[in-house]
Amino acid sequence: MPLQLDSLAPLAPRLPSPLQEVEDERFTRRGLRLLLKRDDLIHPALPGNKWRKLAPNLRSVAETGHRRLLTFGGAYSNHLRATAAAGRLLGLHTVGVVRGDELAGRPLNPSLARCAQDGMLLHFVSRAEYRRRADPDFHDELRARFGACAVVPEGGSNTAAVRGCALLGGELRGRTDVAAVACGTGGTLAGMAAGLSAGQRALGVPVLKGGFLAGEVARLQRESFGGPRGDWWLEGRFHGGGYAKVSPRLSDFAADFAGHHGLPALDEIYVAKLLFALTNLAAEGAFPRGSTVTAVVTGQSFPAKP
Repeated sequence: MPLQLDSLAPLAPRLPSPLQEVEDERFTRRGLRLLLKRDDLIHPALPGNKWRKLAPNLRSVAETGHRRLLTFGGAYSNHLRATAAAGRLLGLHTVGVVRGDELAGRPLNPSLARCAQDGMLLHFVSRAEYRRRADPDFHDELRARFGACAVVPEGGSNTAAVRGCALLGGELRGRTDVAAVACGTGGTLAGMAAGLSAGQRALGVPVLKGGFLAGEVARLQRESFGGPRGDWWLEGRFHGGGYAKVSPRLSDFAADFAGHHGLPALDEIYVAKLLFALTNLAAEGAFPRGSTVTAVVTGQSFPAKP
């Protein structure tokens, strides 16, 4: 039986997500306000940008009648976990194409183990194969192997997702001067920037090295809106060596920030890098005195830390 639109009720979100001001001396002494956009509280299983990006894709799945969803991600992918959780909640079959065929014979890490517990079939491929993740011929090969399915790109970043993330920018209209988000594939930044009003700026902090995101954000905006939207820029100095690379210094910063402000343990792959970047940018005088800076908290630590 096809998935019905009204069967998406288990994904009902808390929107708009809360906007929380924190008093942090590293910002206040420079005349700055720091706000946290608590997208991590949108949905317990699909927090933050994962709900905003997945929900539009799931509506598309409902309209096409597919009962299987296939997507892509690395060994610590938040997107894979969120897709698996959505599949469990909605009764969808999910397939995760995972980068790194050497992982197939190893015990699953906690992130992939959660995917499997939620019913996701994990398919490990070589890095060379994974580079074909946007190739329609590769999608056909995967459908031949796993059956008819809807394909969602890595990170969930496609036109539907980018338009969904524009609502995030809309929720911040008139509330901030700078809206900042950590970036993996660029979809959240592309959408958020489009949703902001004139005079507001969007900042993306890449968590991967490589310098490819500017082109990706521009492409996503072009495909989603027909051209550039919003005033956005990238600050690429704070990836910490690459995806899921977390230094002791970053871990100490994350623990101190969360403890000082009474927050849950920070997601170190995305959120901690974002807040670390903003703290350093504030120290460098990157934001004019009197500015309000908002950090989008896209998720919480996984596995949850005590």
